[in-house]
Amino acid sequence: MIRLRGRFRSALIIGGQGIRARKLRTFLSMISLFMGVLAVVVVQAAAETAERAVRSDLELNEGPDGTIVMQLPNMNGAVPIVLDQVRGKTGVVAQITGQAIIGEPNVEPVNPGAGPFEDGRALDFGGPPLTCDANGFCTVDENAPRPTKGAAIAVELIAVTGDVRQFRPYRPETGAWLDFASPPSLAPRLVLNREAAEGFAMHRVPAEMRVDGAIANTTPRVVGVVDDSGFQPRAYMRADELVNWLPESALKSNSGRGSFYDIQVMFTPAAAGEMTALRSKLSGLGLPPDAISVRTVDIEKRLGKQIQVVRYVFLGLASLVLLIGVAGILNVGLATVGERVEEFALRRAVGMSRILLAGIVLAETLLTGLLTAAAAIGLSAAAIPVIADLIGDRDPTLRNLTFPWEAGVAGVIAGLIAGILGGLIPAIRAARIPIATVMRA
Repeated sequence: MIRLRGRFRSALIIGGQGIRARKLRTFLSMISLFMGVLAVVVVQAAAETAERAVRSDLELNEGPDGTIVMQLPNMNGAVPIVLDQVRGKTGVVAQITGQAIIGEPNVEPVNPGAGPFEDGRALDFGGPPLTCDANGFCTVDENAPRPTKGAAIAVELIAVTGDVRQFRPYRPETGAWLDFASPPSLAPRLVLNREAAEGFAMHRVPAEMRVDGAIANTTPRVVGVVDDSGFQPRAYMRADELVNWLPESALKSNSGRGSFYDIQVMFTPAAAGEMTALRSKLSGLGLPPDAISVRTVDIEKRLGKQIQVVRYVFLGLASLVLLIGVAGILNVGLATVGERVEEFALRRAVGMSRILLAGIVLAETLLTGLLTAAAAIGLSAAAIPVIADLIGDRDPTLRNLTFPWEAGVAGVIAGLIAGILGGLIPAIRAARIPIATVMRA
């Protein structure tokens, strides 16, 4: 073992001396190898960044891996049961979804149905008034009164019972998130998503919010803006601030429709027992078995094959570029061995073993590969913050872009493989040089 360590150290020392004595040739070898190693590093970094971006978007809409999501319509008085069951529980957050109109009273909003805003205008998803017969056949009612549009904006209103960001890591834009440590306010606090903030920036509306069934219109306070990747304008508020103005009778629905029509409850894996208890209570209300949907978020399963296929395709292309660099370093290595035949024969004549001689040549190419990998990794790591500053405003997922360590590992491995492949044949050739060759010098 001591002999092997001594030989390895000697090979590295002599190999380093050979690199220092042939700086130009080493530099040319690094140039031929640099593009290949850089391609591997860039592909690995791009694949990791793309996976993080896709995973981040999925978590915004579904939650992290392991999250248990219960979905059900607002039927048979389900909302009060849900609110009572999750109150004061950790690892459980419920949200009920409905609609609200913020702005002038008694007018139609500029975006009926909480339609999105596009190119500086609101998209009308409301549609014309319809009249339907007993058979469900609907026709446009041309004689129906058309509401007057005014300075009002419709939003999808989501009332949450706790900090939903443990399940949906919304990216903050401005302001703050809802504060659940303070008592509920009579002036509901709202957090808008980017689409809603864009609508309020385009249209100046009064600070008056109306919800069907509320005892009075409220004066909301916007405390922050988040990016939730939603295309509809949304406003998030505390559920306990909503019930200050909305009686329990307005929250109940027997048909799955109304001001609030959808209920979603999210559980951490540790709170799975709460999910079982809530499901039992909901079943006791007479909800149809197929009305309650329970699923576990598994992003890894959904992304695994897709990301891997893309990564393998691009790594295959990068490997082709790397092979070109290996061919270059192999060519330089063979030329170097040809020039140093007398030196290697002399070393053999004074007692150097063939293994150590091959190790010297292989150490030179390995050190060259590692130096090239360090240059490629350093360039990529320095370029990523610059890229994040340039395109971070266009895509929020790239704002906090960092160099993934997986790309650095891939670059080191690529440099080692290139050094081995490019130096193996020259090392074998150097080891086979006969001692008699020294007589030619």
